[in-house]
Amino acid sequence: MCNWCPKFLKMLLRNSGFRNILYYGSRFKSNLIDVSPEVESALHEKKAVVALESTILTHGMPHPQNYETSITVENIIRDQGCVPAHIAVVKGRVKVGLSNEQLMRLADPANKPVKVSRRDFPFVISNRLHGGTTVCGTLVIANNVGIKIFVTGGIGGVHRFGEDTLDISADLRELGRHSIMVVSSGVKSILDIGLTLEYLETEGVCVVSYGSSNNFPAFYCNKSRFNAPYHVSTPADAAQLLQVCNKLHMNSGLLLAVPVPAEYSIDDSKMDSTIETALKEAEKEKIQGKDITPFVLDKVSLLTKGKSLETNIALIKNNALIGAKVAKEYENLSR
Repeated sequence: MCNWCPKFLKMLLRNSGFRNILYYGSRFKSNLIDVSPEVESALHEKKAVVALESTILTHGMPHPQNYETSITVENIIRDQGCVPAHIAVVKGRVKVGLSNEQLMRLADPANKPVKVSRRDFPFVISNRLHGGTTVCGTLVIANNVGIKIFVTGGIGGVHRFGEDTLDISADLRELGRHSIMVVSSGVKSILDIGLTLEYLETEGVCVVSYGSSNNFPAFYCNKSRFNAPYHVSTPADAAQLLQVCNKLHMNSGLLLAVPVPAEYSIDDSKMDSTIETALKEAEKEKIQGKDITPFVLDKVSLLTKGKSLETNIALIKNNALIGAKVAKEYENLSR
């Protein structure tokens, strides 16, 4: 490299606020992605960074709980010595690490943010729209910039009767493409957990429950009738799984399934009947595609008189705590 190149790159980085990505360790470099100075510095110095999706902010919770929860989650991650990195699209620019003003803008339903999965990036960016990234969309960008741990509430999966409708979340395919650990409370309860676990096996995703048993959590419920193949009981053990995955260059992900704390868990039989009612309403109103999940979650919140929202907030906070601890252990292993 010529003598002036490093100086030129430093000048670019110093003089750009939210700048185009120039992270040296990333697989791709794109002038469509803006990485915040805080996140970029942490990545460059190989410090612990935790990716966060933004559909919780734009579609998963009502206002103002969506904004308040996002701020709390970021603070939980910072308290563990890690850097939070919300990923979203703002005015057609992909953002990795959001300012407070950007969080507030995306949380406001009046701005009509779009739900962004892998397929949606070309349209949303070309039309300079606001968008909240799904698990799938967040994985795409996290992989681009080199973030290895990603915290969410629950992943998408195979919808009920998916064997007939082929309604399968793009989250599952994306999980099979990247060596990233996704920390979640399993699969959203409105889905077919058994078929989702089968699909994850097909995609080569290592599914591991966090805690003292292999039982796989069901989002609102801390237990289900399904088991994960394995379990780990400490953040250090979870971090070792990710390190091995990366050393083997497996290019497939890991799902760390963390049960919601027992005091917030909802009885599974009550939740099943509530979800059935919500799904019937969705069918009656002909809700389809990516609108189904937010519609059903809203109905479930109404039917449980806010209990499901309380549980949702509790589990994302707990996942952020566990995910940050894993990220810190992974940082130590990577040094």
